[in-house]
Amino acid sequence: MSEPPPGLTAVTGTKPRVEPLDPPMVPFALGGMAAFALAAVIVWLADGPDSWLRICIAGFVIGIPGLLTMIVHDRNRRRRRALTHPEFRVTS
Repeated sequence: MSEPPPGLTAVTGTKPRVEPLDPPMVPFALGGMAAFALAAVIVWLADGPDSWLRICIAGFVIGIPGLLTMIVHDRNRRRRRALTHPEFRVTS
């Protein structure tokens, strides 16, 4: 096999592998639910169209199973982190 060009070794060399981001997901689910709840209150107080109010309520209600799913995801994430990085501690 031929040697790679000199400039390519910096790109394909022995650089450490960057781990993908794995942020906690519960805050995102709560933020989405809070946004739908706030939008529902605004539409209700502004006497907006009923269909908009129903959409806001549906978004909030559909967020409940999403929140439960994200709670399980974060629990598994903390478990995975404890196994792969024993020095890493999550305090939430």
